[in-house]
Amino acid sequence: MQQLGQPGQFGLENQGITNYGTAYWNLSPTELVEQVILRKEGLLSADGAVVVNTGHHTGRSPNDKYVVRQGDQTDEIIWWGKINQPLSVDQFERLHQKMLGYLQNRDFFVQDLNVGAHPNYTIPIRIITEKAWSAIFSNNLFIRIAKDQIPNHVPLFTVIHCPDFLANPKEDGTGSSTFIVLNLKERLILIGGSAYAGEIKKSIFSVMNYLLPQKGVLSMHCSANVGVKGDVALFFGLSGTGKTTLSSDMERSLIGDDEHGWSQEGIFNFEGGCYAKTIRLNPKYEPIIWDAAHRFGTVLENVVCNPMTRDIDLDDESLTENTRGAYPITIVPNHVSEGYAGHPKNIFFLTADAFGVMPPIARLSPAQAMYYFLSGYTSKLAGTERGLGKEPQATYSTCFGAPFLPLYPRVYADLLGKFIQEHEVNVWLLNTGWTGGPYGVGQRFSLPYTRAMVKAALTGELESVQYVQEKYFGLFIPVQCPGVPDEVLDPIQTWKNKQDYEAQARQLAGLFAGNFKQYEGLVSEEVIQAGPIHS
Repeated sequence: MQQLGQPGQFGLENQGITNYGTAYWNLSPTELVEQVILRKEGLLSADGAVVVNTGHHTGRSPNDKYVVRQGDQTDEIIWWGKINQPLSVDQFERLHQKMLGYLQNRDFFVQDLNVGAHPNYTIPIRIITEKAWSAIFSNNLFIRIAKDQIPNHVPLFTVIHCPDFLANPKEDGTGSSTFIVLNLKERLILIGGSAYAGEIKKSIFSVMNYLLPQKGVLSMHCSANVGVKGDVALFFGLSGTGKTTLSSDMERSLIGDDEHGWSQEGIFNFEGGCYAKTIRLNPKYEPIIWDAAHRFGTVLENVVCNPMTRDIDLDDESLTENTRGAYPITIVPNHVSEGYAGHPKNIFFLTADAFGVMPPIARLSPAQAMYYFLSGYTSKLAGTERGLGKEPQATYSTCFGAPFLPLYPRVYADLLGKFIQEHEVNVWLLNTGWTGGPYGVGQRFSLPYTRAMVKAALTGELESVQYVQEKYFGLFIPVQCPGVPDEVLDPIQTWKNKQDYEAQARQLAGLFAGNFKQYEGLVSEEVIQAGPIHS
């Protein structure tokens, strides 16, 4: 056994890891890049970004995620089901021992890091991975610690990440050879069978979603920024709806792009980096992310790179639509160095409505805010995934982050409602999807228009304008917005055939109602009635 780098005093033997080859401890990004090249894990782009191919898995594997059922009172608070599938203690131990055996005589990389920027809620973590590039990813995404703090770093949670290790479903109780297993009692996460680094990121997010609400802190799948006057804005949304893009605003400072907590002290970032979609980036409209994709040390997943010139092609989706860039937030010129700020003044729920019927912006009542938060609506597009057919499909993800919620949805919804009321927060529904018709007929909302609507909400310019209530969803739409044509604001006016719009709106309203039935015993009648009118 050999240890290189800067080991912590809390040794690997405490985690049952022995008889290994070389453990590379807390290497710098430059040293890790050297290891990527030496081990032929990826290429360096012409600009110095690390370009890797994640193979079969180019996104998360939600059907392969498990939580260990302990058989005690902690099981009562877990939201068991398709999201949190149970794995027995015996099955976990068998899988764990197999992974420890797999690591024997192998090299791997150890990164000691933190999650949670506010000092009152910081949690020490450790990432152990067999891939040098995954160690760079972890170093980019989580919060780095000072070198003099490494010796005394004792992880509260540890991730063991072995993408080349496969489970045996018959022996291990998994549904496939891929697995992401959270043992909340042992504070250990096992990941195997998938090289997609987002599994590392989101497993730690799931941990925060478990720990913090029990302390009265709301954990959120959202981006956050702050203006020069200290006004904080949150952007909730599923992948592809624009969280990272809209929070990356040169006129405001970025707190974080994806995961935050809301405590009595205010908003704080969980992470120390950003994980942005890079497909078809436009340097004019997304200059910050574009710049990050062309920097040394950024990890680019499944971005096509010319092996001769090393130029990257951000428009090429031949490997996947879900191309990603992982980079430290410190390269964002206007980031909040502390990682936290005050309470939000505005909250935006983002949806990419491919049906083309949701308004580009609407102001929500408190009851509507609860309804749309629990619904977590966006849509999948025909042609972007196999088996979707010709029509878009409505997708609902509880609290805009169902795959990462270990606790029951009401826990998160009640906390959000409490904070919104206490701090008198404005809540907006923002459609970054289609107008003038559904996907394939209409066109996507112009990003400059969307930015103009966000700016108008943030500056208070939408406070004094007139609103009209849309008849299918009951949403309050401004009749005017600076920088946006009036006819764009009311979606029915953008359709050539108004009857087609009405049919599409009724269909989507019915889908909302069907999805929300699962929450009807958990919320007030006022919240239920705040949903679309689908008769």
